Amino acid sequence: MRFRPCIDIHNGKVKQIVGSSLRDLGDEAVENFVAEHDAAWHARLFKEANLSGGHVILLNHKNSPYFEESKRQALAALAAFPGGLEIGGGITSDNAADWLAAGASRVIVQSYVFHDGKISFENLRRLEREIGKEQIVLDLSAAKKEENGQYYIMTDRWQKFTDTPLDAALMEALFEFCGEFLVHAISHEGLGGGIDEELVSLLADNILNPVTYAGGIRSMEDLEELYAIGDGRIDFTIGTGLDIYGGNLSFRDVVAFAEEH
Repeated sequence: MRFRPCIDIHNGKVKQIVGSSLRDLGDEAVENFVAEHDAAWHARLFKEANLSGGHVILLNHKNSPYFEESKRQALAALAAFPGGLEIGGGITSDNAADWLAAGASRVIVQSYVFHDGKISFENLRRLEREIGKEQIVLDLSAAKKEENGQYYIMTDRWQKFTDTPLDAALMEALFEFCGEFLVHAISHEGLGGGIDEELVSLLADNILNPVTYAGGIRSMEDLEELYAIGDGRIDFTIGTGLDIYGGNLSFRDVVAFAEEH
């Protein structure tokens, strides 16, 4: 069980936001925390703690007036911890190799693959040919539809439902195209209300690739529960709950927990 820390960048600043509140129009989001330190500072912190495999996420659309500043922050983080961080946000087959050359260990991909509400296997194969499956992380972040109680992949920075359910068949179909899955419980993201037990159970029953869970972790008890449900096979990331992002969970305690489990 690995702790995979995150650096979320919005409007040129490291932030923690309520995931479901993100809007491209006006670059708006409900903010839980705006960091005093920049992305490179956080990357150095994670490097010193030997926490490889963390995520740098650009939350601005490429057409946003803030995108270039957010990108500059991301590049600085990768330079501060070369080979230690994964990068996500607007990744395509055209720019993936550039991000890897800039120091990312892997690229995190969602909207390029889950396009117009469906899976684009054409884009996925194009990306695999460009950089190889082991350097691809597929973001399967999902929310539950009220009408049928199923989880569906969310895309476009979690603003749109796709028609693709997150289930065993999907994970099996995507297994051969990537080296890792990342799954945010979008309805829990940034709210600090505890983990989505049902979603964690779904992931635990279908582990093919390494998988990282995010969403709602607020206490050591939540981590113990995640460990128990996932039998220690599910990695995790924490944003709003961490003290470095204004929460109550000690960063050092979380690092120690992961080392012990």
